[in-house]
Amino acid sequence: MALLHKATIVPSKLELLARWLPGRSWGGDGAVTRVAAARFDDPAGQVGIETLIIRAGEGALLHVPLTYRGAPLAGAEAFLIGTTEHSVLGTRWVYDAVGDPVYVAQLAETIRAAGREAPEEVESGGVRVSREPDLALRGSGAEPPAFGDVVEVTGDDPVAVRSATHELTVARRLGASLPGATLTGAWDGDGAPAVLAALTPR
Repeated sequence: MALLHKATIVPSKLELLARWLPGRSWGGDGAVTRVAAARFDDPAGQVGIETLIIRAGEGALLHVPLTYRGAPLAGAEAFLIGTTEHSVLGTRWVYDAVGDPVYVAQLAETIRAAGREAPEEVESGGVRVSREPDLALRGSGAEPPAFGDVVEVTGDDPVAVRSATHELTVARRLGASLPGATLTGAWDGDGAPAVLAALTPR
């Protein structure tokens, strides 16, 4: 279960992305709009993990997974998008999740175990209310064991995240097919599910 807080966030995640995306080869210029989103659950309860589908200006649909942390992630400076001030949780470090081992582990496990997005609850004034995510995530299932430790992250679109035994391929611009066991995302009004990531043995 992903626990969220009704809070003010400055700058917002979309404002952070509007500054960050123009520097990416796969990004775009213009206002960033949210299309759909869902969460994975961090078993340790320390890291927020969000899968965002967005559009920048009039460009293509983009897949941008993010992680939110209460302290900097050592060795992940290249993946830091920026910081925000959260009215409940304080300063949050926002990362491009392909460089965060917590996201990588949960993505690989969701694909392997034919999993889905986490249920969401929003807390306000000590009261928790369930919320239905508007992005449905589905893992196809796979035989490989756990992903293991990340040894390399390369590429930009798609991104290749490698362990000693497996490779995760994470799409940025949506529409391409990826080989292997997959994570797909579907949202209202968009027809067939889009392939967001794939898992293959090395």
